[in-house]
Amino acid sequence: MANFVLQELAEGMKDGKKTVFPKMQIYSLHDFETVLKHMQTYAGNFSEGSMRAVIDALVSTMVSWMPLGHNIKIDGLGVFSLSLGFDTSTPKEQQIANGKSSNAVDDADNVLLTKNRHICIKSINFKPDPELLKKMNRVADFDRVETEIQVPRKCTLSKEERLSKAKSILRANGFMTLTDYALATGLSKSVASNDLKAFVAESDSGITTRGSHSHKVWVLK
Repeated sequence: MANFVLQELAEGMKDGKKTVFPKMQIYSLHDFETVLKHMQTYAGNFSEGSMRAVIDALVSTMVSWMPLGHNIKIDGLGVFSLSLGFDTSTPKEQQIANGKSSNAVDDADNVLLTKNRHICIKSINFKPDPELLKKMNRVADFDRVETEIQVPRKCTLSKEERLSKAKSILRANGFMTLTDYALATGLSKSVASNDLKAFVAESDSGITTRGSHSHKVWVLK
């Protein structure tokens, strides 16, 4: 039996309405070795090495085909597709993303710069096979472990105070992670991320980003 809690949608992620959703409690992350051992109980005579080779071959196929515009469909599992975005790994590209460049340019120039920006793969989307969801629901059994709805802590800081906290962290450490900012302001990570995006977009905030994805940090300009 799995456990869940009822949680209210974080402030800044709703349109003035109270929205409650069930959130599953996760207690562990099964690594590759653990998954292979579990798979052996269903795979019969297939060795661990054979199963590892099949998964490695699938990963290699995805790497070869998906960047060329091909989605990957595995019956009983689902469809994998790519999500693209502008690469913001360098300060120059961040300036273009925010409609700025080192030189004064008009709107037409900004449009041209945007068109010529480097595109990268931001993420991989996964849409599960409907039959997979049916199979999981047939064996799923959920138990609520909280009597009260979990309400995200509301931030009482003004925008100016949040920006000041961010700059204090940056001056002290030289850089700031999303977790650092969320803990300092009491915001959820999703709301904190939107907050930081707004700061970066403002030319006078004094904050920009370095890196991308899990290596993304915020720094002073």
